[in-house]
Amino acid sequence: MVIRPQVAADREWIISTLEERWGSSVIVAKDRECDAANIEALIANGASGERIGLLTYRISDDGLEVVTLDSIRPGTGIGTALLARATEIAQGVAVPRLWLITTNDNLGAIGFYESRGLRIVAVHKGAVDRARLLKASIPVVSDDRIELHDEIELE
Repeated sequence: MVIRPQVAADREWIISTLEERWGSSVIVAKDRECDAANIEALIANGASGERIGLLTYRISDDGLEVVTLDSIRPGTGIGTALLARATEIAQGVAVPRLWLITTNDNLGAIGFYESRGLRIVAVHKGAVDRARLLKASIPVVSDDRIELHDEIELE
């Protein structure tokens, strides 16, 4: 597997991946919208060169924010490799932290991030309810029958 920065030829794949997995390239977190197709991205390529993972991020004074993380083949180390590369980038630009937002229903993601050293630093109560006003496609109840209301911040 190779983790590399996005190039122009990845653009359509990034957009289609975000639309397929997130319902849109627009991500809403902490009461703001971000078009993940228009920010920095890391691509994971498999042995034969196929794209098998995507991590989008943005860097600010607050740190490196992981906006989206998608593994086409869950459980094979793709997400771990993408997150490790994002951590290297954060260290290289000397930002104070690497952080991200997930929703209260996303138990698999919370476990994934915590097992890789991230910790819950905040719970933003009602943030998903507010986000739904900006992005109506956010469901009220997850596939696991958990009501989506809150955002969990990890760093």
